[in-house]
Amino acid sequence: MSYINEIRKKVGHDPVFMPCSCGVIMENDKILLQKRTDDGTWALNGGSLEFGETFDDALKREMREELGIDVIDYELICYFGGEITHHIYPNKDEVYPIGLVFYIKKYLGEITPDYDEVSELDWFSIDRLPDNFFDADLSIIPKIKEYYQNNK
Repeated sequence: MSYINEIRKKVGHDPVFMPCSCGVIMENDKILLQKRTDDGTWALNGGSLEFGETFDDALKREMREELGIDVIDYELICYFGGEITHHIYPNKDEVYPIGLVFYIKKYLGEITPDYDEVSELDWFSIDRLPDNFFDADLSIIPKIKEYYQNNK
């Protein structure tokens, strides 16, 4: 059972902090996004931490679970949190995500979605994201864009 599911048993739909790690993969000036199965929005790849995990651990686990890859080399892009990331899921669970975003420089394996959480993967120009973009991730995009432009 995941940490967030255990908390939900106790607090119901009430707001909770949700520590997260996100992994950014860029190729040919495009960012890899996942289409979420819970609400059909496009989002960054990643997820919440489990008990005992570091942000690095969660990054590696989430990339393995969602994308089927093993992260080898990565670096921190930014952190996020606050009211701007507040989100209410379709099932009425309310969260305030706080976390770290990492740029994945090298990985092993072939990118393959886990269809339990990800209905589709696609590459998008960071300047032309899909209209139905996950609201909690919107504030992170300018930081990713700045990082990528300064480090490519």
